[in-house]
Amino acid sequence: MKAVGIIFSNIHDNDVSELARIRTLGSIPFGGRYRLIDFPLSNMVNSGIDTVGIITKNNYQSLMDHVGSGKDWDLARKDGGVILLPPYGELQNSTLYGSRLEALKGITSFIFRADEDFVVMTDCDAVCRINYGDVIESHVRNRADITLVYKKRAIKDENEKATTFDLDKDGRITGVNYKGENDVGEVDNCFTNIFVMKRAFLGDLVMDSISRNKKHFMKDVIAANLKSMKIMGYEFKGYYAGITSLQAYFESNLSLLKQKVSHELFGDRSVFTKIRDSAPTKYGNNAVVKNSMIADGCEILGEVENSILFRNVKVGRGAVIKNSIVMQNSVLGENCSLNCIITDKNVTVTDRKNLSGSMNHPFYIGKGIMV
Repeated sequence: MKAVGIIFSNIHDNDVSELARIRTLGSIPFGGRYRLIDFPLSNMVNSGIDTVGIITKNNYQSLMDHVGSGKDWDLARKDGGVILLPPYGELQNSTLYGSRLEALKGITSFIFRADEDFVVMTDCDAVCRINYGDVIESHVRNRADITLVYKKRAIKDENEKATTFDLDKDGRITGVNYKGENDVGEVDNCFTNIFVMKRAFLGDLVMDSISRNKKHFMKDVIAANLKSMKIMGYEFKGYYAGITSLQAYFESNLSLLKQKVSHELFGDRSVFTKIRDSAPTKYGNNAVVKNSMIADGCEILGEVENSILFRNVKVGRGAVIKNSIVMQNSVLGENCSLNCIITDKNVTVTDRKNLSGSMNHPFYIGKGIMV
């Protein structure tokens, strides 16, 4: 059962606007050496999907640099492979797409040109390891028109706009709900933004939406056809982190410091990313590192605890870094202190500066800023 993949790289940019101001959501750095797009892209490769279209919208230069020809995912191929699908506006106006359905309208030629039987669509806001082949098998077994993957979990973030499902005893979706800040703490069937259906069926849905001027896939296609279509749910039971806000990004990164989480995501080394050649990290005589992830090329002369440092980060003598995420090429001066901080790339914190957020409200420093 061959499938083609479609990844939406920009759909949730506004959820993490601080980090997505200069890049797509898909190219946001994660976990010391990865980008968010590495997870859905690796899941597709590991599921035997070797033709993947990545829908872009804006700020996608870093995404192009990262994905390149797709060789690091074994997707540099004459036929298929990874295909970047640039943004298209509708003929009647000059604006770019504003919804998933409008994005699909712009890639109808890609959908119809493919010859795979099935299509797997996903976003870049989910950090998980999932076998899409299992979802396709469930889809075929249930004779479903559409299968939507959900995770039973608590809604933790007041900024999260969760889509949840009601299901009958057979797993058929009977209701679509939209949850907000008043539902924090409630355990529900939360949508993971992963769709499976026949490719030809998706093409027909998109063409029908064009003729009927429909705008939103979930509202105008899924929710509106729960009775006329057989729309099934597939429960994903593994580790899942939704990047729905800056707070969620912060917590999801730090969760990697738990051995169980790190082993589930990276234990078999099948999350692929762009390979960079860096020297090993150097540790000074007085360096102290506790419960942290340190990428290659760093220089640690101070103390790092419960933190994630990306490549080529410099930590000066006497500096104390706790509960923080420090991105690539940042320099932390001597005797400075960071607690609950997220620094973007190329940030410089000068000597003796003390910066502190909280576990519930981390403080973010933008790319290239000197403090």
